[in-house]
Amino acid sequence: MSQPSFEKSALAFKIASKKEAHAHWEIGKQLEMMNLRRLLKQPADSVKRGRILGSELEFEVPTWDQVYDMLLSLAGKIRKNEFRPDVIVGVSRGGWPPARVLSDLLGNPNVANVRAEFYVGLTETKCEPALTQPVSVPVDGKKVLVVDEVVDTGRSLKLVKEHIVEKGAAEVRVATVYSKPWSVVKPDYHEKESSCWIVFPWERKETIRNILRQYVEKEALFKKEKAKLVKAGMPAKLVYRFLKEITEEENC
Repeated sequence: MSQPSFEKSALAFKIASKKEAHAHWEIGKQLEMMNLRRLLKQPADSVKRGRILGSELEFEVPTWDQVYDMLLSLAGKIRKNEFRPDVIVGVSRGGWPPARVLSDLLGNPNVANVRAEFYVGLTETKCEPALTQPVSVPVDGKKVLVVDEVVDTGRSLKLVKEHIVEKGAAEVRVATVYSKPWSVVKPDYHEKESSCWIVFPWERKETIRNILRQYVEKEALFKKEKAKLVKAGMPAKLVYRFLKEITEEENC
């Protein structure tokens, strides 16, 4: 007796799905085995190789919706505190997305930029932060809300705040989505404290590239970090897509 057509279709679908999954696995293996050791062996001159934390490094990968919910809560805290900034200053580059969202939630279209470079890559830092772009608008006599994605050591935000005060701001407050427990500077507003390496939605591909740089000669460690990223919430399909794109970019 022949199978009903819908059973045949379901069986065919399962077989196709298994073949597709196996094909993705094969692509991933080829990318790792053939390209990992020759990818990014010559990082940019500005990149200083640092100590690798290996298994000590844990990731937290919030989604866009989770970050937005945290910013909703952050905006509520700022309003409850009755702080009405004249200017919202996003710290380049990670502070731009939360600064734009807070601009919307607080009804304040006056958004400016400042840049203090501190991080080089995963687990790597320059010795001291450097102010590479001064605040982009006049702040003399104004109340300023400085926004960044996370405060880690606190030294870069401390530098930014001192810079804006020097420019004559009447009051400066700091808001971050995340804060680290060891930071020397406590933001006036933050939503969550974490000791993990936070991978924001706007920097996922950059994170994969930095991991490749760190573990270019250590395939086993790279696999371990990749697995931790997926476990923390980064979709495996997205990881493989970024690996493929990075490979293609490096081969151009």
